[in-house]
Amino acid sequence: MRFDLPDDDTLYSALMTRDPSWDGRAYVGVTSTGVFCRLTCPARKPKRENCQFFANIADCLNAGFRACKRCCPMAPAAQSDPAISSLLAKLESDPTRRWREADIVAMGHDPSTIRRAFKRHFGTTFLDMARQARLQAGLTTLAQGGKVIDAQLEAGFDSPAAFRVAFAKLLGLPPGAFKANAMLRADWFDTPLGAMIAISDPGHLHLLEFADRKALPSELKRIHEACKGSLGFGRFAPTDQAEAQLEAFFQGRSAQFDLPLALHGTEFTKAVWRILQTLPAGTTQSYSDIARRLGRPDAVRAVARANGANQIAIIIPCHRVLGADGTLTGYGGGLWRKQKLIELERHYAPKERHPA
Repeated sequence: MRFDLPDDDTLYSALMTRDPSWDGRAYVGVTSTGVFCRLTCPARKPKRENCQFFANIADCLNAGFRACKRCCPMAPAAQSDPAISSLLAKLESDPTRRWREADIVAMGHDPSTIRRAFKRHFGTTFLDMARQARLQAGLTTLAQGGKVIDAQLEAGFDSPAAFRVAFAKLLGLPPGAFKANAMLRADWFDTPLGAMIAISDPGHLHLLEFADRKALPSELKRIHEACKGSLGFGRFAPTDQAEAQLEAFFQGRSAQFDLPLALHGTEFTKAVWRILQTLPAGTTQSYSDIARRLGRPDAVRAVARANGANQIAIIIPCHRVLGADGTLTGYGGGLWRKQKLIELERHYAPKERHPA
């Protein structure tokens, strides 16, 4: 089923409170001004009778509205915030820099405002994002065969102990637990929604997760145990395939994923994941829809657990499953990512056929 907007009163209430959960999922066209806005737009709020609500930007444009210059609904929300753009540019130019709140103040920003803005747009703070960027630099060194001490210095850590603690917090395993010439290899690559960690063997992708997913350390520990410690840094062909196909996906060129996957779970869990892979991009279903397709209409909670246990994000599209009332429900990568993915996939939505 396609996602349907709730009633206009609900959306007008969200507009009045600038509810960020609707950003990218609904837009308002203001008939008195002829512009359309995000529901989080900071401009003066219009009267109820002057509002028309739309599910996507194309509908706004087709109805004759033009984009608001304050909330810039046709650009990613984060890009319209000069403070965020400035900090992201700094981070990109020097990913190993050790940022502190004092540095944010020195740039003329209020740390609490920056913290809230990054949390709203990215689900994490700028300082946490900067720490991840430093660790990514270290992981790249390890993946290229470098020594732990080289990775530590590349990541900007003066102390080996501090690097190991930070690494263990992110991945759930210290650097020394990763072996050379391992059966499974882990590597990291960037996407528009944040860094992702991929684990593959020569023939199959075993894991693909956002690096800040809270369950990632426990997932890596299970994989580490399952492969009897034969987990190392680097990449095999399936990781290259995953990166290339995700790049095409985010650029709007293709939503098809055909790389070989290794599924780790019970037979029921794997059956749920296989059904998820049949959901076309741009469509959604509910947990109860999936349960009925399995012939187990009473297994809604079990379907939800299997959905949440998915270890191959986006490629196994657990983000396409909504609550029975059409609302977003839990997503391991963060609800803000689920919103972005659903918005992005409207580009791939099956075209409706009208009778001649």
